[in-house]
Amino acid sequence: MRKAIATGRIATEDDGTIDAATADAEWGARTDPAQQRGAHSRADAARTAAMTAAHAPAAKPVPRAAFEAVKETLREAGGDTGAVEPGGEVSFVRARMANEVLKAQTARVRLSKMKGELVDRARATTLVFDLARRERDAWQNWPARVAALMAADLGVEAHAMERVLEKYLRRQLGELAEIKIELR
Repeated sequence: MRKAIATGRIATEDDGTIDAATADAEWGARTDPAQQRGAHSRADAARTAAMTAAHAPAAKPVPRAAFEAVKETLREAGGDTGAVEPGGEVSFVRARMANEVLKAQTARVRLSKMKGELVDRARATTLVFDLARRERDAWQNWPARVAALMAADLGVEAHAMERVLEKYLRRQLGELAEIKIELR
């Protein structure tokens, strides 16, 4: 009772006494049913929900994306997604369960990142780009290094061999440049 008075859940009379009927009404109106335990609180929660639904204005429609997000979250967690239908209702329990699953997934990602099991996408993209550039540069320098040796082995002019190697190498590098790496 002291906690309820201190938090403003129930009010006292001017002389410090508590009117039982007023206190019961305030207690019921200002207590979150989700925070209560037992059959009595479940009955209160059901009664409160029914009264709220009866007196509440028409609820705004829930976007399809919200239903899909709840459904996907529950599917990933291995939960039943059958009752989550667009245009229907999502129970508070299912929405809370989806929220808790999302919290757990977020915590798992944070932990993986702290352990070094995950990498930053921007950094990975930069590293892949730099690696590809170094590899391209190494290949572009290759014909000049090996053309004379190959020409000697084949008995042809070194400059002609280098031009042919560069021609086909540029064609190959052009084809490789068309490959797009998606890191999503």
